[in-house]
Amino acid sequence: MIWSDWSITVAVARVYSTYEAKAKLSEILRKVRTGQSVGITYRGDLVAEVRPVDPVRESLEERIRRLEAQGVLTPPGRPNRGIPRVVRRPGALKRFLASRD
Repeated sequence: MIWSDWSITVAVARVYSTYEAKAKLSEILRKVRTGQSVGITYRGDLVAEVRPVDPVRESLEERIRRLEAQGVLTPPGRPNRGIPRVVRRPGALKRFLASRD
């Protein structure tokens, strides 16, 4: 089935309304597991496409390099930025606890 409006054309196995999608989630997931795409509409407008996920075919080393390049991981041996100190004077906790008495 091809669903279309003036701005988008999507090839999907079936289109469900939001209400139907909530009631038939298991059916939708079965279709997606077989490789089909499913559209979901809200008040007649296509708002979502549920489709199979493309499997990631990268090795662990490639994934680590990618995450390091994105700044998500810090390579070992490189100093990390650390957490900045909030309190500049030592003994703040002792003074705080003393003030509670």
